[in-house]
Amino acid sequence: MTELIIDVLKDVVIDTLKLLPFLFVTYLVMEYLERKTEDRSAGLLARSGKWGPLPGALTGILPQCGFSAAASSLYAGGVITVGTLLAVFLSTSDEMLAIFLSSAVPVAVIAKVLFTKVLLGTISGFAVDFGWRRVKKLLRRPGHMRGARRKDSPDPDEKHIHDLCKQEHCGCEEEGSIWKSAAVHTAHILSFIFLISLVITFLVELAGEDAIAGALSGKPVLGVFLAGIIGLIPNCAASVTITSLYLEGILDAGQMIAGLLVGAGVGLLVLFRTNRHLKENIAIAGALYAIGVFWGLVLELMHVAF
Repeated sequence: MTELIIDVLKDVVIDTLKLLPFLFVTYLVMEYLERKTEDRSAGLLARSGKWGPLPGALTGILPQCGFSAAASSLYAGGVITVGTLLAVFLSTSDEMLAIFLSSAVPVAVIAKVLFTKVLLGTISGFAVDFGWRRVKKLLRRPGHMRGARRKDSPDPDEKHIHDLCKQEHCGCEEEGSIWKSAAVHTAHILSFIFLISLVITFLVELAGEDAIAGALSGKPVLGVFLAGIIGLIPNCAASVTITSLYLEGILDAGQMIAGLLVGAGVGLLVLFRTNRHLKENIAIAGALYAIGVFWGLVLELMHVAF
């Protein structure tokens, strides 16, 4: 057992360190792009109105946790619709893109995954908005308390958003060197990858890769629901876990998509912080999970592969 532990630790340390230069360069670019484009993306989203789910899903794929957080605050201030918010959450790639790039996943595969998330996020966002408008008409509540509150609400404090992102170790702070931010973010993600890889490797060594993969592959429905639960983890760990399990061959494409659709980074944390209607926040989180699981089951039944 001691020899197994040493071998596993050695392999995981070497594999993790190999990712270091790729992750650092990736996050350096991300930090630069985020600071150059985030304000313009948020402004575009705020002006999108009923068409919000489309630009929401498109901007959601940008690998930055700060935008899902900004979308939550825009929603809490009544600037965007619930469908637009969910479109952003569903398409948010968070750490998936960085791990895919650092693991040399083919560009064609990455493009298919991103396109799938954008498409499903857009469809779901429009569907939610349409359904919500119908419900409001049936209930005849044009002067709903939440709507009235939003109309006069000031825009949320951006600094508060980035302070929260900083607390969640997502490297979204605006101040300071992008080199430092990229280094800190890389260190945090490498630690996640190391711990998750360590657990996965031990499980594979003890139980056998075929046995683990067979357990989930033979139960696609269970795998989709479990992936969705992992996706609800409100920080970078969710996308790291889901992506790592997929790259290890433990999760199928449908199971991975379910988890990545549900995973919204720190967006849910910001939503619960900025929007004071707890029942509404819980309903949004529940809808996010249900939508992710639904599409994951659809892809599993269709035997989609990337």
